[in-house]
Amino acid sequence: MWFGESEANVRDVFDKARAAAPCVLFFDELDSIAKSRGGNVGDGGGAADRVINQVLTEMDGMSSKKNVFIIGATNRPDIIDPAILRPGRLDQLIYIPLPDEPSRISILKATTRKSPLSEDVDLMYIAKVTKGFSGADLTEICQRACKLAIRESIEADIRRERELRDNPDQEIDMEEDQVPEIRKEHFEEAMRFARRSVTDSDIRKYEMFAQKLQTARGFGQSFRFPQSQGAQGSSQGGGAGGGASNPPGLEDEQDDLYS
Repeated sequence: MWFGESEANVRDVFDKARAAAPCVLFFDELDSIAKSRGGNVGDGGGAADRVINQVLTEMDGMSSKKNVFIIGATNRPDIIDPAILRPGRLDQLIYIPLPDEPSRISILKATTRKSPLSEDVDLMYIAKVTKGFSGADLTEICQRACKLAIRESIEADIRRERELRDNPDQEIDMEEDQVPEIRKEHFEEAMRFARRSVTDSDIRKYEMFAQKLQTARGFGQSFRFPQSQGAQGSSQGGGAGGGASNPPGLEDEQDDLYS
């Protein structure tokens, strides 16, 4: 990679977003390009720092165009550069917890929607006993159960072919190759290898970060305008002549955030 090519790629992404506006620009694994600066000495002349500087510059250039929305996702909010979280950039943070039971049911159904499930497979019970599992953990369980069913079908085919080869004169029922059905035995075997990828300590770390950030940004939670004499007089007089109002039509002329 040539010197400055990473910054050029960042500019190209934002240029395409401006050209395609209105659009949403989504950065997955944001920590890979927005890690805190200063600790990347020796990485090719501070290439990582130059990339985050370019990202910040492009975000500031979006201020005049309000029809490009930038979203980032990360599992490591603690190493994100604070500058990218300042107002005008990625200033709205949403903490997404692990899926609850209804969400886990939806994930299991979505993961197995194209798989032939046996009637004895109870996805609701699986969702009930997998508290604390992430979407990736649930997907791994379903994929492992599917692989077990496929392996069982392949082994059955190999066994029939071996019997036919050893006994060519014997009639063996060679039924048509069907899509293997995933039974509860496959899920029971898959659950033996199930594991949580997000520990309780990780959850506490995320919750502490969200609480810390909310506390830091909660300066004006108790903010109230003082009661002026004019406001008190107008409230006592029925509101006649008190308070300022916008001229008719001014609201329509004001800049719309989503225009």
